[in-house]
Amino acid sequence: MTSFDHRREPPASSRDSEGPLPVAIGLTAAIVAAQEDEPLILTVAATGEDARAALPSGPFDPVRHRTFEIGLRAWVAEQTGMSLGYVEQLYTFGDRGRHARAGDRDPHVVSVGYLALTRIAEEQVEEIRGFRSWYEFFPWEDWRGGRPEAMETTILPGLSAWVEEAPDALSSSGLRRRDRVNLLFRPQGRGLDEENALERYELLYEAGLVEEAWRDGREAALKRGVKPPPLGAPMQHDHRRILATAMGRLRAKMKYRPVIFELMPPAFTLTELQRTVEAIAGRHLHKQNFRRLVETSAAVEPTGEVSLKTGGRPAALFHFRRNVLQERPAPGLRVGIRG
Repeated sequence: MTSFDHRREPPASSRDSEGPLPVAIGLTAAIVAAQEDEPLILTVAATGEDARAALPSGPFDPVRHRTFEIGLRAWVAEQTGMSLGYVEQLYTFGDRGRHARAGDRDPHVVSVGYLALTRIAEEQVEEIRGFRSWYEFFPWEDWRGGRPEAMETTILPGLSAWVEEAPDALSSSGLRRRDRVNLLFRPQGRGLDEENALERYELLYEAGLVEEAWRDGREAALKRGVKPPPLGAPMQHDHRRILATAMGRLRAKMKYRPVIFELMPPAFTLTELQRTVEAIAGRHLHKQNFRRLVETSAAVEPTGEVSLKTGGRPAALFHFRRNVLQERPAPGLRVGIRG
């Protein structure tokens, strides 16, 4: 499986021209699965000089592909053998400077990002290649084991130093640095808002605390004079930003749409469902409250069978009720994750 080469050689005419940079359209997929209480993201094996992971990506071919989504499904099937199920478009990523250099005459890549959800069957576990926990890239987003160590050792000290440099500097949102840090990393009372994964990554990027900021020559990173210490695994191009967008979208959407069931096997226990929701959210949930929410949602019904995999009392198996999509306008689990 190969990734889309953002720096492929452009035609000589475009390299020599002093006119506008040529633009290429790429399609980038954040393909999410869940296995053994971990949210997994499909990555492309590193090749060449760049050892960083990348999301699967490929060029849009307007001759072969009638739509972007058809193109995405086609090259993912060609490259991975996977037939994607649930797919939705995330955002169009075209920021100049993220993977371009001063004086660069290569095509500027506008990447259309997608979120795709897939299931990994038990018999496929040994065949999995390229799937990695998304918390390898965002360790500060996983609070299931308590406050992440990186918060105390790297993030809060680094953000505090950045704030002190210019505490009243305003961002494009109109908030001061101090207010943004407090909102995203030091919220009062309820804990971090799990949906703000992208906003937290962008703040760390702006403060120069992630390797991509150093790579892209951002002022806050270069001021330090040395590459920042590791803060999650970096990714090629703009792919960690795309993955953060996918995380926030999935965390938000599972509250009002039954997308979580796209990650579940056909039959599952309520404990397995809860652990999958917790894995995506990066939070533990109160067992009885969760089961009450599931019951209220009417999204599942018992199969009449039980699972013996728990090692204790047999657990009832359930499956997703697809009729709920016609019965309710917002048939999500409405889980209260923060706190």
